[in-house]
Amino acid sequence: MATKGNSGDNRTRNSVSIFIVAGLCCFFYLLGAWQRSGFGKGDSIALEITKKADCSILSNLNIETNHGDEAGTVDDSESESKVFEPCDDRYIDYTPCQDQMRAMTFPRENMNYRERHCPPEEEKLHCLVPAPKGYVTPFPWPKSRDYVPFANAPYKSLTVEKAVQNWIQYEGSVFRFPGGGTQFPHGADAYIDELASVIPIGNGMVRTALDTGCGVASWGAYLFKRNVLAMSFAPRDSHEAQVQFALERGVPAVIGVLGTIKLPYPSRAFDMAHCSRCLIPWGANGPPINWRTNYQAWQRPKEELEEEQRKIEEIAKLLCWEKKHEKGEIAVWRKRVNKEYCSERDSGAAMCESTNANDVWRLCQKIVGAMSLYKNMEACVTPYPETSSPDEVAGGELKAFPERLHDVPPRIASESVSGVTVESFQDDNKLWRKHLKAYKRVNKIIDSGRYRNIMDMNAGLGSFAAAIDSPKMWVMNVMPTIAERDTLGVIYERGLIGIYHDWCEAFSTYPRTYDLIHANGVFSLYKDKCNAEDILLEVDRILRPEGAVIFRDQVDVLVKVKRFATGMRWNTKMVDHEDGPLVPEKVLFVVKQYWVAGQNNSTPSR
Repeated sequence: MATKGNSGDNRTRNSVSIFIVAGLCCFFYLLGAWQRSGFGKGDSIALEITKKADCSILSNLNIETNHGDEAGTVDDSESESKVFEPCDDRYIDYTPCQDQMRAMTFPRENMNYRERHCPPEEEKLHCLVPAPKGYVTPFPWPKSRDYVPFANAPYKSLTVEKAVQNWIQYEGSVFRFPGGGTQFPHGADAYIDELASVIPIGNGMVRTALDTGCGVASWGAYLFKRNVLAMSFAPRDSHEAQVQFALERGVPAVIGVLGTIKLPYPSRAFDMAHCSRCLIPWGANGPPINWRTNYQAWQRPKEELEEEQRKIEEIAKLLCWEKKHEKGEIAVWRKRVNKEYCSERDSGAAMCESTNANDVWRLCQKIVGAMSLYKNMEACVTPYPETSSPDEVAGGELKAFPERLHDVPPRIASESVSGVTVESFQDDNKLWRKHLKAYKRVNKIIDSGRYRNIMDMNAGLGSFAAAIDSPKMWVMNVMPTIAERDTLGVIYERGLIGIYHDWCEAFSTYPRTYDLIHANGVFSLYKDKCNAEDILLEVDRILRPEGAVIFRDQVDVLVKVKRFATGMRWNTKMVDHEDGPLVPEKVLFVVKQYWVAGQNNSTPSR
């Protein structure tokens, strides 16, 4: 790009924001040869698991435990295990809260029908979602960025629809992803280089990014080598399986749309946000940045488009965004450091009145018909945190990654998170390094590259993800909406990504999208809130064949979980807490068996 730097402001802060619109490309720079899988089927990775790890084929054990001064054996045979049958083959790619048939019953206005609409209790499935015939273990990263086995997501429509844009190509038994996109058909690398001439990508100050309308997530895929972690989202729509392809490639993504309800992320979460031809009507159906070169082809009056552009520029000023660059089809805005630079807001900007800018999920726990009462977006501006000087970064200044991963997050340093101190944060980091070390003694391949997509179902301060941090893997840190304290903002300040979610509902992803799932205290948290069976079936839905789960909870809770697991085609092993058998907290290791649609799908007896 011709324009570089910050127009005279040489300070680089990752708590200041820039918003970029280009052509149909918007950008927000918010500084604030595979083998078949299955046991005995020649999968080299699975064979290596068998050689190295006790939990590759886990046995069901009676675990001797001691509590207080008494010793005893946990009896988990008081009742027969329920056997869960396979769902019909038509549910291979079932996404409960984005079901296509249910979606068509909702209004199309503002993309409401593409938002979350979860099934009522009487419509929930109580069966195991099968993998498609021929399903195989995905390639290890980074090969998975470029190749996905056809059998895992056998949909060719994008190879035709997006052929000239280089999204995806079908080559025999695999899909190949050349790295192109609608706005960058010649490759994401060159496109990112162009952005990096304006935005400090690569020095650690930009770590977390949001990709809106991500397609197959090539932008996020190619940011990994720049040490930038992108949260990508796109709807389940006519562009079949785009988010599924992203996750098969090993790129963080969720099913989602910018429509009527609030996005499930905390305030001041992302260092950069990006929209490349994402078809979002910025400024009430405003034009893309490249209208000046295309208005004649669109057969729209120049004056009309110019007026729409003016309105977008006015909204950007009310948001306190400063335009830093515009060239061709790319424009970049930067969010200012604090409210002292936002004089435009004094005349016309409606400020949000909510005392909690992170309160974005449900209006209540009640379900009305088939519709959850999620919180709607509001036509107001979220206020900056208070500052005491013109140069102070609102919300606190962040260090460059990876230093910020273990540095005390500003939300904790400022005592903004009730019950969390600097000392407790540091102790939490030490604890999860200890827990992870113990996990690796049982599952010896955690660091091998076998697990790429990892989920922490109850992420706390993000210390599990920080302990496991590696270029080979990424963690989706989930903040349960009923958690005692909301720490998702802390997780983002550490340079990690995550999402709010209620585990009484299905997660916004396709089946078979996570390799390893960690669940610390999830069933104790949701006791009497919803059915444990539903949560376990959802874990099974989103877990890959031969994927692993680590449940950590009280022994009585895990005994019940283990009983369910025996009817779910899971191999299990329960072990004591690393501090010994007197500790009532235990760990249950699980490996999901390999099976696919159309097999003789009877769950073996134990």
